[in-house]
Amino acid sequence: MAFNLIFLFLAAAIPGAVAFFIPQKQGINYKLILVFAGAYLFAITIIHILPELFARSEDPTSIGLYILIGFFIQLILEYFSSGVEHGHMHEHGENHNHAKSGAIMVLLALSVHAFLEGSLLAHPSTVHAHHESRTLLFGILLHKAPAAFALMSILVCQLGKKAMTGIFLLIFSLASPFGLVLGDYYVEHQAFSPESFTIIFAIVSGSFLHISTTIIFENNANHLFNARKLGVAIFGALIAVMAEVYF
Repeated sequence: MAFNLIFLFLAAAIPGAVAFFIPQKQGINYKLILVFAGAYLFAITIIHILPELFARSEDPTSIGLYILIGFFIQLILEYFSSGVEHGHMHEHGENHNHAKSGAIMVLLALSVHAFLEGSLLAHPSTVHAHHESRTLLFGILLHKAPAAFALMSILVCQLGKKAMTGIFLLIFSLASPFGLVLGDYYVEHQAFSPESFTIIFAIVSGSFLHISTTIIFENNANHLFNARKLGVAIFGALIAVMAEVYF
């Protein structure tokens, strides 16, 4: 678990820290990274998470319902987070000023999502047959890095104080590790039944579906999908398939 804790923390902390020193622009390379991450996350959700959820459920309809709930929960979180969880970065004019409360809502929305992501890595083997597989962890890391970078770019503009922004980054970086620790505690003490983890798993998978598809399609002008981004998306999906099959 120590490996997961360290990488979950660093995946948010390092890109977030880098955002202090890199101009806040949405270059083509940044968008291609997001498309790759979105395609990877979408692929592991389809070939890794959903099949196990439905295969182990006695009531597939309820699983589908929880996935749908997770999808719409993500829509609600996005209302507060301005789409940062799928890499949206916003340019601000000189007169554009956000209140601190707005920054706190962004942080809260993303931290809730990050906490749920971390909790998935602690679910018992009765829910997830390939518990030692790093596929899900890699998908979370690939998603978390650009999200942290985008989050910090917005908070720097909103707060204007690097000390406060650093505290916010620390909170966000600890959200997933805290979710993992708390989830592992509940697994060890059997405070949650396997069914409870299945519900959490289904809700977050619905969130993943929304995030991953939004990343892929919203990072294109007029929602057009050019050949380069299509190739990157296919490559990201293939990497996920290879990771699932061979690891």
